[in-house]
Amino acid sequence: MTATANDPALRSDCRDGIALITLARPAARNSLSLEVLDALVVALAAIAADTAIRAVIIAAEGPAFCAGHDLKEITARRADPDSGRAYFTTLFDRCSEMMQAIVRLPQPVIACVQGAATAAGCQLVASCDLAVASADATFATPGVNIGLFCSSPMVALSHNVTRKHAMEMLLTGDMVSAADAMRIGLVNRVVGPGEERGEAMRLARRIASRSAAAIRIGKQAFYLQHEMKLADAYDYASRVMVENMLIGDAKEGIAAFLAKRAPHWKDP
Repeated sequence: MTATANDPALRSDCRDGIALITLARPAARNSLSLEVLDALVVALAAIAADTAIRAVIIAAEGPAFCAGHDLKEITARRADPDSGRAYFTTLFDRCSEMMQAIVRLPQPVIACVQGAATAAGCQLVASCDLAVASADATFATPGVNIGLFCSSPMVALSHNVTRKHAMEMLLTGDMVSAADAMRIGLVNRVVGPGEERGEAMRLARRIASRSAAAIRIGKQAFYLQHEMKLADAYDYASRVMVENMLIGDAKEGIAAFLAKRAPHWKDP
């Protein structure tokens, strides 16, 4: 799969059921221009429709993972007749669309963070289901430093870390180390510099070895129940368990466990 073959700023390919999306604007610190956001939306839609893909990794080239929105592009659009209002509306709407597409994607998405992830780049990490970071990686929502509170990154951040940790990042704009990011729940694993890509791939392969049908059901249920009251969440999750129990992979998985053999997933 090469959903973005004609876009040099974003590469997307798939091997052995794992899709790798690579941000490839190192000179611009992999900032999210409107063009890059559009390409990400297209790439994610192609992945969602491809049942052969079982896990996704989002990585980046160069020293920075993602510096957020392209401030040079933003500044240039202030010369528009409406001072950039229409462009800003399109930009932030597209960014929100892309972040939500990650959450809605049937396949789990792993952020592979080798360097700084700031503003919408930090939002991208928080929007992924899992994150593996180099010990050299850093994280921040520094909009407050330039008079632009990171309101949309705030959504993903506040859904992943505790309220006070999120507020501290948002109010100070300070950089957070990879170790602290793991401590507050923004990333899952921290590895030595240069080892993050291999670790992300190992995690993706482990996920890909499970039932894609069960993971698809579970990922959707996870995010839906998270927004419910406790009793409603249990009622919903119980109904999901019933439906999951009735699919072929659940029958095969239980039979394999009882027979002490490896399961043979069929995935509807």
